[in-house]
Amino acid sequence: MYQTLTFLHSTFRWLVLLSLVYAIFTAYKGYFSNKKFSKTDNSVRHWTATIAHIQLVLGITLYSQSPVIRYFWKNFNEAKESLDLLFFGLIHIFLMLFSIILITIGSAISKRKTTDQEKFKTMLIYFIIALAIIFIAIPWPFSPLANRPYFR
Repeated sequence: MYQTLTFLHSTFRWLVLLSLVYAIFTAYKGYFSNKKFSKTDNSVRHWTATIAHIQLVLGITLYSQSPVIRYFWKNFNEAKESLDLLFFGLIHIFLMLFSIILITIGSAISKRKTTDQEKFKTMLIYFIIALAIIFIAIPWPFSPLANRPYFR
């Protein structure tokens, strides 16, 4: 089960990134061209948040099953000295949780705004900040914090 979760979580990140980038592009285009916030724009907002939530469920499930995380919490005083273990034990999960909270709040606030410009602007700001945090929190192959391959 652990290997399947690892594969799904690693693969699903690409869908999260693509949906966020597309939502940001849509919000940018809508905001700067004074476009009407359409049903399609609302669907992009909704599905971006939904995809992020699915990834969160996969991530929390993986976190609870991971032998690396079990080791980290059983040997916290020693493990916190290892940047790789500290990254997966604390940094990754907290940054990702925070980014998904931002996506959720941005999506909810955007949905409730009264003007189309406010909807696009809210989506744009919250989703860009969330994407920046996600880029920091992903264990890219080139990351100085912890690295993993692009696909597992």
